[in-house]
Amino acid sequence: MSNEDNQQLVARFWAAFSASEFDTAVAMLDDREFTWWILGSPKTFCLAGSRDKEGFKALLAGVSANAPGGIKMTPSAWTAQGERVAMEAESYARVSGKVYNNLYHFLHIVRDGKIRMVKEYLDTQHAAEILCG
Repeated sequence: MSNEDNQQLVARFWAAFSASEFDTAVAMLDDREFTWWILGSPKTFCLAGSRDKEGFKALLAGVSANAPGGIKMTPSAWTAQGERVAMEAESYARVSGKVYNNLYHFLHIVRDGKIRMVKEYLDTQHAAEILCG
């Protein structure tokens, strides 16, 4: 796939995520080998660490339960080179009456038309205050 194809796949993933169309988003993830890694220490940030595809689905179930309006991700910058697609983004959600608004850098690895790995970098303190309460 070309750089543009890989970037478009990642853009479709985040559009589905933002619309809470989680089945559509999950279908874009590799079935055989997938990892979603979130920055931080599990001791200080409840979401930190690595998840396989099933673990990521469980994370999405938590989004559905705690942010009924979903989490809107707005990309602000892209870099695509080979299988690597980097995206800067901003989130917005209401979680238990509080505003969750975070800044991110995501690194996506795309192979054979599927997202194989995502590395998520964010303000873990803000995320912990709103999402881990």
